[in-house]
Amino acid sequence: MAKQYDVLFRLLLIGDSGVGKTCLLCRFTDNEFHSSHISTIGVDFKMKTIEVDGIKVRIQIWDTAGQERYQTITKQYYRRAQGIFLVYDISSERSYQHIMKWVSDVDEYAPEGVQKILIGNKADEEQKRQVGREQGQQLAKEYGMDFYETSACTNLNIKESFTRLTELVLQAHRKELDGLRTRASNELALAELEEEEGKAEGPVNSSKTCWC
Repeated sequence: MAKQYDVLFRLLLIGDSGVGKTCLLCRFTDNEFHSSHISTIGVDFKMKTIEVDGIKVRIQIWDTAGQERYQTITKQYYRRAQGIFLVYDISSERSYQHIMKWVSDVDEYAPEGVQKILIGNKADEEQKRQVGREQGQQLAKEYGMDFYETSACTNLNIKESFTRLTELVLQAHRKELDGLRTRASNELALAELEEEEGKAEGPVNSSKTCWC
């Protein structure tokens, strides 16, 4: 049976409550959109496998609650994330201003080198816009992040933004990725070598890599 994926890692969605993190997640993983959602309690996650540059990537995407009372819980998940979406709502100046706080949390709790993308969500609500595209682009530039305006409602830039963050994580782990490709191309030879070397210190799975 063909292997289901080559690598596995975690992405995290953070931002104020109500900016549409759960809708982004559901649109990407299930291609569904629900106009009303109950606020996430603590954390939730979904899985999706995509192919990037010939690599099958299994993504575990964590959706965190934005309310202050859940921050102690959600910050625990920063430590094991390889990629983070910082999300604001283009119709909420307040959520945009709070990105500074979310970036500060990432700097404090996430691992060094974690990849980040800034998301201005609800781009379909143009008539309610309070945050200009240029403002989002400028903020992303200040923090050295890529920037996308998205809409879970219209499916604008959903696949593009998730694929881009996946690419950034893979690029950041280029050494491991190159090793994965080498192992894949020499799978049989490696298996024979392992047999000759005898017992290893622990079980070896040469077909999958987890960077969790």
